[in-house]
Amino acid sequence: MGRASERRTVLRIDLESGAANGRTAVRRPDNLAAEEPLEIRVGPAGPGRRAPLAVTMRTPGDDLDLAIGFLLTEGVIRSTDDVRTAQLCAGTDTPNTYNVVDVVLADDVPAPATDPSRNFYTTSSCGVCGKASIDAIRTRSQYDVATDPVTVPARTLADLPDRLRAAQRGFDRTGGLHAAGLFTSDGELVVLREDVGRHNAVDKVIGWAVRERRLPLAGHLLLVSGRASFELTQKAWMAGIPLLAAVSAPSTLAAELATEAGMTLVGFLRGATMNVYAGDTRIKL
Repeated sequence: MGRASERRTVLRIDLESGAANGRTAVRRPDNLAAEEPLEIRVGPAGPGRRAPLAVTMRTPGDDLDLAIGFLLTEGVIRSTDDVRTAQLCAGTDTPNTYNVVDVVLADDVPAPATDPSRNFYTTSSCGVCGKASIDAIRTRSQYDVATDPVTVPARTLADLPDRLRAAQRGFDRTGGLHAAGLFTSDGELVVLREDVGRHNAVDKVIGWAVRERRLPLAGHLLLVSGRASFELTQKAWMAGIPLLAAVSAPSTLAAELATEAGMTLVGFLRGATMNVYAGDTRIKL
């Protein structure tokens, strides 16, 4: 498995301090967030090779959580019992990189369709790039989050971005990683994951919850460091999370899906201000 960050020599240009020290440009080492492909192979047990289902560009680390979370949020599995084994293995073209996760499904779980026209290829910025149609991107959750009675004080929400940021060790090194944090309704951080891809960070959190047998995540909230897109809202719904908050803007589809699912959607969560786009009865003033 690769490293989460790598050192690289860069030319640092500083036009403001150059006059003071006589140098406007110096070469120095810098940390970059790693981005490598991860192939997820899925199929039944047996000697045959599992079929490739998805390739995602991710930051190495917590790869099993990423794969399991992806399969859950895409509706391939419903719980950890649907997976017999999941393991990292070396790719045939690039041995020793361990950029492949091989997932063996339980006997009663049907293998997903692997039609090349509908295979998933996701970049670090897009979680649904490989879907073949609009219908294919909407997967309904098995959990009724609309009936979740959880409420969260607005003041608790306002404090969460600072708590998320304080726990982002990868971001401190590289400045180039998104974060997703699962919190209790009273603001306790349960788990945090980082990745170059927003959707990957969320899948890593949800995959951890699947493997820990914590689903559904009723009474919890998910905070993401970027914007709230359709795919992140859908992933939260698939895990039974009633409240999704983001430090940046939501999209129209995110707001529509949150309303349809009975979720609470909060955007522009910055300092003492926030916008509630759906489910405002869960926010206590």
